[in-house]
Amino acid sequence: DSILPSITRRSLVQVAQDLGMTVDQRPVEWAEVKAGTFVECGLCGTAAVISPVGELAYRDRSMILNEGKIGPVSQAMYDNLVGIQRGDLPDPHGWVYPIG
Repeated sequence: DSILPSITRRSLVQVAQDLGMTVDQRPVEWAEVKAGTFVECGLCGTAAVISPVGELAYRDRSMILNEGKIGPVSQAMYDNLVGIQRGDLPDPHGWVYPIG
């Protein structure tokens, strides 16, 4: 939760669904991370769109994700959202408005 709703996060959720992914928004327990359930992790924000997280750490333990690089799922989400923003891909949601 945050003070302001994130348009970027909501857009990435929609893009993920458009790509056929099931989106589950919930807290994540360290036990799930430690079990190897997650292979990619990213953070989102207006300027960054989605940025890969290369390492997760908790107390004295850490885990490298996808060799510290952006993974194929995060890359696909980035490419689709930026493609819509730039007009290179169709905008099925009416997010983009021409100016001028």
